[in-house]
Amino acid sequence: MNLHAVRAIYLFEMARTWRTVMQSVISPVISTSLYFVVFGAAIGQHMNQIEGVEYGAFIVPGLMMLTLLMQSISNASFGIYFPRFTGTIYEVLSAPISPFEIVAGYVGAAASKSIMLGLIILATSTLFVPLSIAHPFAMLAFLVLTAVTFSLFGFIIGIWADGFEKLQLVPLLIVTPLTFLGGSFYSIDMLPPFWRAVSLFNPVVYLVSAFRWSFFGQSEVSIGVSLGMTTLFLALCLGGIAWIFRSGYRLKV
Repeated sequence: MNLHAVRAIYLFEMARTWRTVMQSVISPVISTSLYFVVFGAAIGQHMNQIEGVEYGAFIVPGLMMLTLLMQSISNASFGIYFPRFTGTIYEVLSAPISPFEIVAGYVGAAASKSIMLGLIILATSTLFVPLSIAHPFAMLAFLVLTAVTFSLFGFIIGIWADGFEKLQLVPLLIVTPLTFLGGSFYSIDMLPPFWRAVSLFNPVVYLVSAFRWSFFGQSEVSIGVSLGMTTLFLALCLGGIAWIFRSGYRLKV
């Protein structure tokens, strides 16, 4: 494995974070803080506890997951799309490095940015609500697994997109609605039986439920099922990327 190549791609992508720190870090933190102010403080004080948890604390895993999904997809998709747009991707493809090393560099950087941002938001949340983590190691494991999985998904979107508009198409029209309807701000057990059953077809439900379990030790869906669904999506993304490099889809003229 060419670690020098992976390191070069990784450091180049990470350097872009510090050049655009306002957009990459500060903006998502401010947006999440507004969620805490509006939902946690203004609305939460008029709501009862959910499953024995104060509402302000209850929404922390959902807000972290919302940011994690959006940032993982955005970072990875733009990271690979921009070299395609400028034509510098052909320099990478002609270099003596394997597809695995290319993906490791780009996806590793995107996942690192998302994990860093998720931890910053976690620290920020403690300024607004009292918070304890029942399973900290499980929380970190789910954080890393989700970041890597959706960075792979974002990498696929970056290859598929043929314009800057398409980079935002999937995150805004598909991922964001699924996240809001996936129990980020409520428990799906609060829904009528029919709509709860419908919610189980939303893959984000399993991500939010597993992440919430790591915080509070309780979840709406079995942890084993949540982990299985996440692993399945990870495998599908890996299979999709393998097909892209094997077929040269949108990479070769």
